Amino acid sequence: MSHYPQTLVRLIRELSKLPGIGEKTAERLAMHILKGKEKDARDLAEAIVAAKSRMGICSVCFGLSDSETCSVCSDPGRDAGLVCVVEQASDMVALEKSGAFKGAYHVLQGTLSPMDNVGPENIRIAELLRRVAAGGIREVLLATSPSAEGESTATYIGHALSAYPITVSRIAMGIPVGGDIKYTDALTLKLAVDGRRKM
Repeated sequence: MSHYPQTLVRLIRELSKLPGIGEKTAERLAMHILKGKEKDARDLAEAIVAAKSRMGICSVCFGLSDSETCSVCSDPGRDAGLVCVVEQASDMVALEKSGAFKGAYHVLQGTLSPMDNVGPENIRIAELLRRVAAGGIREVLLATSPSAEGESTATYIGHALSAYPITVSRIAMGIPVGGDIKYTDALTLKLAVDGRRKM
């Protein structure tokens, strides 16, 4: 990279800090920015600065928001009595893109991981329990991943919620659409059989 001017080297270095962006991709992106209009470069820079300075978390669900409450929590058409618990804001976005869920959310911002010293006090479990204790919630759907950490988090939360007169459910897991049974791992097959439903 030493053959580039220092200004361009700095841009490539900064771009390569992004996840999934290696030096070659950063170089291509930098060259694309240079070839484009100055207005496009300014718009990109302003969007990055605005996102960094204005983005925060929703005071209700702890998902990403650029206001006090996110668009989902502010929507009167959502079923606030049904709360889906997810690990990260990106999981909430994935469910929203599917259009399959019309309730409210609760973003834990992580999972329990004793090996990494992440306990219940390090993620938003206490906030979930406070929401349920406040009333108005009839069902909590646990939508954590099927990893060891996701499963232990769901089990912990399920146990903690057993003290409340609500339904606690878990998302179904199994073979993906278009998947082939013979290439599916044993745990996924077990989850698919355990989560079977009547036709």
